[in-house]
Amino acid sequence: MQIKIGDFECTEVWDGVFYKKLSDYPNISDWEIRTIIEFIEYEKKYGRECVIECENSDLLGLINEKIKEKEFYQKITRPELLTECTACPYRKGCVTQYVCHTTSADNAIKILKCGKLLSALNVRNVPVEELINEKRNAAKDPADYFEYIMFAWGNCQAGDRLVMERALERFPNEEDLSVSFKPGVRFYFKYDKLITHPKAIFDGVLPVKVKDEIELNDWVYRIVVPIELKNKMEHSIPSSLKNKIIYVENDCRDIWDWSEKVYRVIEGSH
Repeated sequence: MQIKIGDFECTEVWDGVFYKKLSDYPNISDWEIRTIIEFIEYEKKYGRECVIECENSDLLGLINEKIKEKEFYQKITRPELLTECTACPYRKGCVTQYVCHTTSADNAIKILKCGKLLSALNVRNVPVEELINEKRNAAKDPADYFEYIMFAWGNCQAGDRLVMERALERFPNEEDLSVSFKPGVRFYFKYDKLITHPKAIFDGVLPVKVKDEIELNDWVYRIVVPIELKNKMEHSIPSSLKNKIIYVENDCRDIWDWSEKVYRVIEGSH
């Protein structure tokens, strides 16, 4: 795998390349060093070696020196706000108290009925080669990615964007994300709790991901359901999870408004 360090639009893995955006390029924070180390360690776990590239030779040299101090940087605590991605018009970054997994209403009903979040491999129950070769795997993710349940930071809109992309079978346009926007169902978890899950792992890209499955009764914090889906979903909610459900009205202008509204609800739901 290639690791490219720079001032990109966002941090992402695409077609065998980890594009690592720095919040203050060409300066690098201790947290950003930690995530690079996590990516290298995760890739090593699955037999893939990493090569780091950066146009700034001084920065490249600094990174190569710092990643030798693995034990120190793996103990770095996350900031309350990450500003690598500043696309969010409200927070200007990712708030790190909660993470969420977003899915469609139909998938959410299946999740609620079985009481578990499952990895793509466990949900689909088909050979992993089939998942790799699907059109929806546009990023060409390797086989192990499908073994995990993936999470975004709690105020991020990426999960809803992906749900729409899969429903439309194309990349959403501006209209899709505004006047035609239909939010998915969000499963929220407290970051500090979820990272104690015995199958939690850090890959340097996502906040955290968990292998195979997560029992909702034991781990989920809140489940946000757009109120227009209430009639469709309420009969599938087990009694043990009813107190975790929050119905929220989508009276928002666009996907960004929705993400901010939902996160404010989560922040006030103690």
